[in-house]
Amino acid sequence: MNPIPSYPHPLIAREGWSHILIAAVLAAGVQVSFGGWVAAPFWLAFFFVVQFFRDPPRLIAGSGGKSVVAPADGRIVAVEECEDPWLQRRALKVSVFMNVFNVHSNRAPVDGEVLQKWYHPGAFVNAALDKASSENERCALHFRVAGTVDVTCVQVAGLVARRILNYAEQGTRYARGERYGFIRFGSRVDLYLPLQTRVAVAIGEKVYASSSLIAELP
Repeated sequence: MNPIPSYPHPLIAREGWSHILIAAVLAAGVQVSFGGWVAAPFWLAFFFVVQFFRDPPRLIAGSGGKSVVAPADGRIVAVEECEDPWLQRRALKVSVFMNVFNVHSNRAPVDGEVLQKWYHPGAFVNAALDKASSENERCALHFRVAGTVDVTCVQVAGLVARRILNYAEQGTRYARGERYGFIRFGSRVDLYLPLQTRVAVAIGEKVYASSSLIAELP
C-alpha cells in the first residue's frame, strides 16, 4: 500500500452538499411543523443521503506503474474476455457494481494519461446486468499507461443513477487512486484491459476504490 494522497474532498463529496442541505432542511421543517414521529422518515432519508455521499480518503494499492486498482467501491460482477467497444480490440473486462450503500466517488485505476473521452446517452437498466454496459448511459476514458499500454475505464449509469459526473479531460495525467468523477445513486464501472493482464480478483469479490488491487498490466 502507498500513502494516502492529498485529498480535496474529505469525508463528504462536494457533489452531495446541496442534496444533504435540502434533506436536512426538509427533515427539520417537518419536525418543527408536525413533530418527531412524522419527521422520523425524513431524518432517515437525511442519514441515507449523508452515507451515500461519504467520500473517505483511501490507501493506494499496488507497487508500480503497471498496477490497476479498483476505480470504485462495490462487487465484481464480470471477469471475461470480450470486445472493447471503445478501442475496437479484444480485451479482458472487469466490472465493479456499486449499490446505493457503496461509496460512489470514482478514482483513476492506473497511472496514465487520458488520450480520449467519450460520452454516450442511453437507458437506465439495472447496472448489475451485463447489458447495462452496452445499453445504459455511460462515459468512457482511454488511459495510456507507460507510453504503450491502453486501458479503458467506463462509468455506467444504473437503474436509479441519473447523473454521471466526469471531470477528466484529454491530456490530463492521473496517478492511480486520484479522484476523477462521481455517479449518483447506484451504477457500475467497467475496465477493459490488455489480454495479457494478470487479473487479481474474482466474480463476487468486494473491492474498494484505490485500496483494492484489480490486476497487473503486462
